[in-house]
Amino acid sequence: MTLGRSAHDNAVSLLTQFEPLDDEQDQHRQDVVAYLRTHADALHRGCRPDHVTASALVLSKDGQRVLLDLHRKVHMWLQFGGHVEAADGDLAETALREAREESGIAQLSLWSPQPVRIDVHPAPCGARNHLDVQFVAWCDPDLDPSPSAESHDVRWFDTDALPHPTDAAVEALVATGVRCLAR
Repeated sequence: MTLGRSAHDNAVSLLTQFEPLDDEQDQHRQDVVAYLRTHADALHRGCRPDHVTASALVLSKDGQRVLLDLHRKVHMWLQFGGHVEAADGDLAETALREAREESGIAQLSLWSPQPVRIDVHPAPCGARNHLDVQFVAWCDPDLDPSPSAESHDVRWFDTDALPHPTDAAVEALVATGVRCLAR
């Protein structure tokens, strides 16, 4: 797979301009920008030791419901996301594509082309970590999801009653997403 230089440059620009909500997020932003600047292949699935991914948390427009994916590899309820593909022009495009593919809902829209969080977590694909740039998407909660081959299940939950198992990163992303939609 060949990813265009513009996708890499777009990621550097996007994250350089990203305004994190706290010091921990700012440190993640600085670390990912530094990684991008020292790894021309940072958006490639094969980049080691880490690589950049993108994900989208899908909320109802009122922020009361969240659509989560029971991930087949990690057996946890997570947001939708994954690796950058050659046709993706930027990380927002990757996040939206992944959310549409994994949820089975084409009628998703990004809340903003700007990310809301960055999460660094162990990668289930052979790399050490995913440097995950996270976005918020929304859709009508009356739409029925359809799990992809990467999922055991896809389901709507109340944002104040998240399913188990999930993790603190998903809880933080949901809290951030709900705040964003309330603006």
